[in-house]
Amino acid sequence: MPLEAPSPALDRLIEDMALPADFGSLPWYRRVASDIARRARLADAPILVGLCGSQGSGKSTMAAFLRALLDAQGLSTAILSIDDLYLDLPERIALAERVHPLLRTRGVPGTHDIALGIDVIERLFAAGPDGSTAIPRFDKSTDSRMPQDQWGRFFGPAQVVILEGWCVGAMPEAEEALDTPVNALEAQEDEDGRWRRHVNAALAGPYRDLFDRIDLMVFLRAPSFDCVFQWRSLQEEKLRRATGGAGAGLMNDAQLARFIAHYERITRHLLATMPATADLVVTLDPAHQIVRLDRAEPGD
Repeated sequence: MPLEAPSPALDRLIEDMALPADFGSLPWYRRVASDIARRARLADAPILVGLCGSQGSGKSTMAAFLRALLDAQGLSTAILSIDDLYLDLPERIALAERVHPLLRTRGVPGTHDIALGIDVIERLFAAGPDGSTAIPRFDKSTDSRMPQDQWGRFFGPAQVVILEGWCVGAMPEAEEALDTPVNALEAQEDEDGRWRRHVNAALAGPYRDLFDRIDLMVFLRAPSFDCVFQWRSLQEEKLRRATGGAGAGLMNDAQLARFIAHYERITRHLLATMPATADLVVTLDPAHQIVRLDRAEPGD
């Protein structure tokens, strides 16, 4: 049975996301969805798919199309973004006061509610036919998680859960790698390395409990870290238009550059290491176009 979603569903997605009618990534998405469907049927059990890529790489877009394609194959598919697991601002302020000031900024490992993420995934897999699962939502324009009555709902059990996020699947670095700052933020605001060591310890601890559950890992590989600012700027502009420029969490270019510096170390580490470990590597060019799909060799 070919992996096709009804064209109205795909047409709606293309229209809702303001994508061109001849959206060029769709054939690539079909290939990724086909691999996921094959893995799900071989497993004969619910599977967790990790979808990782740098900020602005198109993870949310890919996840939405994968869900439509998999749903059309009869594989009930839910999406959980790690961004929706961020700790609320008051929680991060408390963390910043207790551990390190840089932990006030959302994004790095240590600033998510990992226990919540695991609980949501387990509930999605265990739900009965008539059950429903609340899916957290985080409002980046206000820098806080939405009230629970505004969360999404997923009805019935999920056969596939797509966990998407910039650091999904990331492994901790070797301790000696943390000695050298990767940018001015680390050199000037984390001179003793306390912040980056806390982040690395989070990856080695609670985040492993989540990431080790992943059955199939998809990596969106950016050409380089230099593309991240440009891509993330496009996201910020979309958010600004969507909120009419009124959101308290919106950033100008200088704020955005500082924000991205928090992510640089792990993003560079992922670009260097994940192509060798992911099940599927989707390579992007600077214009955001997919140019290649590589699969892990059998037995890897």
